[in-house]
Amino acid sequence: MSGQPAIVATDLSFSYGDHRAVDGVTFAVAPGEILGFLGPNGAGKSTTIKMLTGQLAPGGGTVEVLGLPMPARRTEIQSRIGVCFEEKNLYPAMSAAENLRFFARLFGIRGFDPAPLLERVGLAERAKDRVSDFSKGMRQRLMMARALVNTPDVLFLDEPTDGLDPVSARTIRALVVEETRRGAAVLLTTHDMVEADELSDRVAFINAGRVLVLDTPERLKLAHGERSVRVRSLGSDGAVAEHLVLLDAADTAERIGAAVRAGEVLTVHTEEATLEDIFVLYAGRGLAS
Repeated sequence: MSGQPAIVATDLSFSYGDHRAVDGVTFAVAPGEILGFLGPNGAGKSTTIKMLTGQLAPGGGTVEVLGLPMPARRTEIQSRIGVCFEEKNLYPAMSAAENLRFFARLFGIRGFDPAPLLERVGLAERAKDRVSDFSKGMRQRLMMARALVNTPDVLFLDEPTDGLDPVSARTIRALVVEETRRGAAVLLTTHDMVEADELSDRVAFINAGRVLVLDTPERLKLAHGERSVRVRSLGSDGAVAEHLVLLDAADTAERIGAAVRAGEVLTVHTEEATLEDIFVLYAGRGLAS
C-alpha cells in the first residue's frame, strides 16, 4: 500500500432536497488496501459510493479515482473500476459465460475467455447454464466474476456476501483478498462485522452522513476495549464456571493461575471490543439499525 491513493474523497457532500445525506466526508483508499465503509441503513454509504462511481455528481467537495477527477473523467475511470452491488443486474436468459462475454464487449475487450473467471468463482461446470436457473449464491458469485472482467484497479463492493451460504461467502472473500494482492483498491460496505474485521485494513464508521472515525480494526479495539481473558472450567461437581480476568491488572498472573486450577479447563479465550461495540460507542446505535 504505497504511492498515490486510488480513491480520494475530500469534503464530499450531497443532499436530497432538504435532507443532507452526505455531509463533509473525507477519506482515501490506497492500492492494495481494503477500506471497510460501515454504518447503518440510511447513513450515507450508498450515496457516497454513487458519487465515487459517477452515478451522482457531488453536491460539494471533490472525488478523484486513480488520480482522475470524477465525474469529469467518468468514462475513463469507469473503464478501470469494478462494481458488485446487492442488486443483481445480470441477464437471466443468458448463460453465465454469455453474461461475462457481453460485459467484456462493453469494456471493448476482444477475444475474452470467461473460463478462468468462472473457475475462480466455482461456476466452471455451469458456464453454459442460464442464469435464471442459478441460486442466489451462484448469481452473487457471477456478479463478482463480472466485476473482475476488466481486471479493475478499484473495486466497489456493496454487501457482496449478504444472505449467502458459508461456502459462497468464503469464495467471495477469498477473491477480494486475491484482488488486493495484485494491487486493486477495495471499498467494502457490509453489515457483517466479522467479515469487516477479517478483511479490512482500515474501517470508516459513517452515520448521519458523516465519518465518525477512521482507523485500523486493531487500533480501534485496543483503544476502546478492555483486554481480558475468559476461562471456562469444569468443576469436580460437574458445573461449568467462567472466570473473566483483566490482563492489565496487577494480579493478572495470579488470577489466571487460580482460574486454571479451579477445575478442568474447557476453553480459554481473549476478550475484546467488537467493531459493533465501537460503533455504538460513537454513534449510539447498532450497525444494522
